[in-house]
Amino acid sequence: MRAALHEGLDHLVLVDDVEVEEPRADEVLVRVSHCGICHSDLSFVDAGLGSDEPIVLGHEAAGTVAAVGSTVTTVAVGDRVMLTPLAPCGHCYWCSRGEPTACAEAQSFLGGTRPDGTSPFSRSGRLVKRGVGVGGFGEFTVVRESGVVRLDPDTPLEIACVIGCAVQTGVGAVVNTAQVEPGATVLVTGLGGIGISVVQGARLAGASQVIVSDPVAGRRDAALHFGATLTIDPMEDDVVARALEATDGIGVDYAFEAAGIAALVSTCLDATRRRGTTVVVGVDVSMAATEFLPVLLATQGKRIVGTLLGDCHPQRDIPMLLAAWRSGRLDLESMISHRLDLSEVNEGLDRLRRADGIRTVLEVGGS
Repeated sequence: MRAALHEGLDHLVLVDDVEVEEPRADEVLVRVSHCGICHSDLSFVDAGLGSDEPIVLGHEAAGTVAAVGSTVTTVAVGDRVMLTPLAPCGHCYWCSRGEPTACAEAQSFLGGTRPDGTSPFSRSGRLVKRGVGVGGFGEFTVVRESGVVRLDPDTPLEIACVIGCAVQTGVGAVVNTAQVEPGATVLVTGLGGIGISVVQGARLAGASQVIVSDPVAGRRDAALHFGATLTIDPMEDDVVARALEATDGIGVDYAFEAAGIAALVSTCLDATRRRGTTVVVGVDVSMAATEFLPVLLATQGKRIVGTLLGDCHPQRDIPMLLAAWRSGRLDLESMISHRLDLSEVNEGLDRLRRADGIRTVLEVGGS
C-alpha cells in the first residue's frame, strides 16, 4: 500500500510498498479514506519520538471496512467506520471500572505495536510500526474490533474523522473528565484542534463564560465562532489577571491546558478559584517540568487532573458526538481549515508548525 513513513527524519517519506497483514480473529482491516493531522503526529517528527523501526503515523482517521476477522460481529465489509487511537479490551481491571483509556491493551498505542509486540505492517520483511494505535497515513490499517465504530452510510468521512482524536479529547475532557456543569466558568489555553474542541465542549455543557488564550490572532477569532466569550492574547495580556477580572476576582471554575506547554499548567492553576479544577489535556513532549505550590492544593482545595483522549469510550461517546453534530450543536466542518492529499502530508505538517488553521485533513484513499 501507499503510506507516509516516519523514518527518523524531519519529514515523512511517501512509499508504495508497505505490506499489510490480513486481520486476526478479533481485528478489522480498514481502507482509510481521510485522516487528520494532529500535533501528536508532529511531535513524532519534530521531537524525535519513535524508535529504530519506521512508523506509519496518523490516528484521526475514518474509512471503509475491507475485511473482518472470524469473531468480529459489530461491523461488516463495506461499513463506514471511525477509528480511535485507544482500543480497549473490555475485560481488564481498568475496563471493568469504566476506565477504558487506562486499559493495558489500549495503552499499547504508545509503543506502535500490538500488545504482543507485532505490527500488521511490514516492508521488505522489516517491521513497520502502526503509530498511535491507528496508522492512518496509509491506505489500509488493521485494528482490533473495539477500535472501530460503525457510522451511518451517509456520514461524510472527511468531516467525521476529526472526532477520532481532537473532538474526543477536547469535548471528552469537558464532559467526562471535568464534568463541567451549566453556568460554570472556563478557561482554555491553546486553540488548536483540541483546544477548539474544549471550547465546543464547554459550550455544549452550558458554561456561562468560556475564556480563551492563544498567541495566534486567527485562532482567537475562530474561537469566538465556536463559543468563546472572551479572548486573550498572552503576548500582550496577563492571562491570570484577565481571568480573575472576568470572574470578579473569584477565578474560573475549570481551566484546561490544551497547548501542551508545561508552564501553562501553573497559569491555569493560578487562574482557578478555590476548589477549582485544572485539567491537563495537552502533552508537552519536551518533558519540561512546571512549578506550583502544593499549599494551594491543601489549603484552597484546588485540583489538577489529567485526561487521555477525554476519558472517552469510543462505542459510547462517538455516537453521542455524531448526534451532536447532526443536530447542529457540534461544528465539525468549520474545524477543517485545509484539505490535502496524502502526498502533501509534509505541507500539512508545516502548516501545523506555523499554527496555520485548526485542522488539516488528508485524503488518503477513496471513500
